[in-house]
Amino acid sequence: MNAPKGTYDLLPEDLTHWYYLENKLRQIFQEYGYAEVRTPIFEHTELFQRGIGETTDIVEKEMFTFPDRAGRSLTLRPEGTASVVRAFLEHNLAASGGISKLYYYGPMFRCEAPQAGRFRQFVQFGVEALGTEDPRIDAEIITMAVNFYKRLGINDLDINLNSIGCPDCRPIYRQRLIEHLRPRAEKLCSDCQRRLERNPLRLLDCKNPICKSLIEDVPLITESLCESCGSHFQRLRDLLDAVGIPYNLNPRLVRGFDYYTKTVFEILAGDLGAQNALCGGGRYDGLVEECGGSPTPGIGFAAGMERLMMVLNARKLLPQVNPKPHLYLAPLGEAAQLKVFPLVIQLREAGWVVETDFQNRSLKSQLKLANKLGAPIVGVIGDEELAKEQILIRRMDASQQQTVALAQLEGFLKEEFSH
Repeated sequence: MNAPKGTYDLLPEDLTHWYYLENKLRQIFQEYGYAEVRTPIFEHTELFQRGIGETTDIVEKEMFTFPDRAGRSLTLRPEGTASVVRAFLEHNLAASGGISKLYYYGPMFRCEAPQAGRFRQFVQFGVEALGTEDPRIDAEIITMAVNFYKRLGINDLDINLNSIGCPDCRPIYRQRLIEHLRPRAEKLCSDCQRRLERNPLRLLDCKNPICKSLIEDVPLITESLCESCGSHFQRLRDLLDAVGIPYNLNPRLVRGFDYYTKTVFEILAGDLGAQNALCGGGRYDGLVEECGGSPTPGIGFAAGMERLMMVLNARKLLPQVNPKPHLYLAPLGEAAQLKVFPLVIQLREAGWVVETDFQNRSLKSQLKLANKLGAPIVGVIGDEELAKEQILIRRMDASQQQTVALAQLEGFLKEEFSH
């Protein structure tokens, strides 16, 4: 029996690299003042219908939805922002005033065709800043994301930036777009034909080659921004220029969720092929209100661990993390085993990484195992050592041996590993 389609197992050698990345992302989030929040893996379906948008591909096609025993519709979370906003409201995190700066990390679920870098269960991390519409927080979040990838050694980043307006100016652009594309509707793919009247901005994100050619000459949304959105976008660009973050203005950049307003951005890496987006996000000034709260501006981004791992593996940027034991204890005989077992536990509780034999191996086999594990020191205890309350210490790299009193073993280790 294999893992379900679109899922995968993480083995011990994989997890050493995952732990490394998890520590890196938590470090930078905390440096920028973001605190972790953990939400349930499933939520009421209505949260995603209202938050993400009923006409999005995710809600229409990609959610794992099921009824509970009372007939209530529940959904495995397909993304993190809606859940964070729900928690923000439920626990009244706005009560303390100021900005709520939160981050999350965990599995998400989408019922879509698995392909390179895309899974049905995937791990996503992201940040959300709720409580201000100041473009400085937009700039902070983009800068934080860029600096995170640079700390990992990914320096050739492409940052695509756009503003998709607000409820005041976007309807005007929406109508211009519909009028421009309506005469070509029959040539559009079936998805775009369906979206044209309901959610025309999503046509700008279609990957169908015919649709892409048909929208090449559509009006640009940046030409329809109201004064407030235009000023906000210009201020953001000035701030990114001030901190030396290069970006590409991409007036056709939209995001897959209906909750976005004003700022949207993507960070791309060049060696991911078609799935080259490392990170994406934007502003969602109406989402909190849509979920039942008071008007509260917000902005965030989300990123996938799997795609990041693909890049780091391809570029050989992951450190060689192979934790090795400080000591291998080799008991010879039942009496020695009875002595070694509590000694192993005692040393581990003191913070030492210690391995031992559980299969009654010969000394030769135990030495081979210690060498395979990378233990620099082997401690041998047989009948002779037991009688003298000693342990025979063998250094694997120099074939040197010495005896140490069992009572002095931890002191010996402290001295040995203090250099």
